[in-house]
Amino acid sequence: MANELILIVEDNEKNLKLVRDVLQYKGYQTIEAGTGEDGVRLAKARIPDLVLMDIQLPGMDGITALGELRADPATRAIPVIAVTASAMTHDRKKIMAAGFDGYQSKPIKVKEFMDAVREMLDRRGGK
Repeated sequence: MANELILIVEDNEKNLKLVRDVLQYKGYQTIEAGTGEDGVRLAKARIPDLVLMDIQLPGMDGITALGELRADPATRAIPVIAVTASAMTHDRKKIMAAGFDGYQSKPIKVKEFMDAVREMLDRRGGK
């Protein structure tokens, strides 16, 4: 059903542009943040339907930002997918253990990425 609001937290301009362009092409609305702090602030202000969170961010990293979102009743239920270049098995386990709802490695594979976004939004809508 597109038109949902997705917050992209990503500090790399090329990665941000690719994700934003693909999502907007599919009809999603996007808002963006380049730091974990800004991501948390935007999530609290706009309550997006989904957050796509890089892990390696300047200042507050993605795992810490996720902790802040989960600690606030207003943002606790927002699904958050880690989108990261940390693709080693132990990295993925650590990231998922931190409480992320999903995981996508960079560089993204567009079809797989979009399927994961749609599945996460459908799951949230069914709650």
